[in-house]
Amino acid sequence: MPTVLQIGPYRFFFYAGDREEPPHVHVERDDSTAKFWIDPARLQRSMRFSSKELNRIRKLVEEHQGRLLRSWDEYFERGDTSS
Repeated sequence: MPTVLQIGPYRFFFYAGDREEPPHVHVERDDSTAKFWIDPARLQRSMRFSSKELNRIRKLVEEHQGRLLRSWDEYFERGDTSS
């Protein structure tokens, strides 16, 4: 599960098995988790994040959309899913 971005308390990462799905990113903080589609940035599912935090995270996904998409492409095109 490579960490592709760390902003404040939020860790953004991919799962190796995510290759067959559209580009998305998982986000965690403590025991809270969420999954966001990257383009367009929208929530797919969430556990234990408040609505306020989910809005903040969505804005971070939008703000870093280019970087997240490049990281997705690099990770899955390389075939390096052992992390």
